[in-house]
Amino acid sequence: MDCFKRVEGLIDATSVEAIDNARVLLDQFKGESETIAQAIDDFLLDFMTLLFVVEATRERFHNPARRLARIRLSRIRLLLTRCP
Repeated sequence: MDCFKRVEGLIDATSVEAIDNARVLLDQFKGESETIAQAIDDFLLDFMTLLFVVEATRERFHNPARRLARIRLSRIRLLLTRCP
């Protein structure tokens, strides 16, 4: 699942292009199940929130927001390993 390593790298890039790239990479999994599709949507929402936090707040808030995005990405990975 090289896709997840690439998305993880995008979390540190934190740009509009990074969000679009993550969406493209993860869209391939949306058809697996409704649960996975919702997990991807949750991740993308948190990723967009991370971008806002990076652009609008002090640096001390960046790492907690990145951690949340990584947790959401881990959930997608876990759900995909459980799919038949």
